[in-house]
Amino acid sequence: MKVVLKQDVKNIGKKDGMYEVSDGYARNFLFPRKLAVPADAAAVNEVKSKAAAQEHHRAEALAAAQALAARIDGKTVSVKAKAGKEGRLFGSVTAKDIAAAVSSALGETVDKRKIVLDGDIKAFGTYEVELKVYPQVTAKIRVAVTE
Repeated sequence: MKVVLKQDVKNIGKKDGMYEVSDGYARNFLFPRKLAVPADAAAVNEVKSKAAAQEHHRAEALAAAQALAARIDGKTVSVKAKAGKEGRLFGSVTAKDIAAAVSSALGETVDKRKIVLDGDIKAFGTYEVELKVYPQVTAKIRVAVTE
């Protein structure tokens, strides 16, 4: 019997998937617990419409991420840091500092967890930093560390 799962069921499958199970298992376990419904035309159409809606939302999010990446790619932001007598920074420039600089300079909010730093920034200069805006969508910005 084909059923459409309403919740994840161990050893069967994931929610909103269509699976073949034995008749007794469906009638005696899945249906009474409201874990599944028979795979009739209405249930199959509902699953297809949910999948189409998810794909549409994913495409919209990807387009928005690509637009954001295009706006900030190649830009330069300035981060002010304090230094000692020899020109070494007190501490280092972190992803949080870079995210704050991007939001204030470019007006775009960027999550600090999306900033990829190759190593610690502990000296003045210009560094290239990668932003992972969305899976498969990245942008590179230059960070100028000044006094």
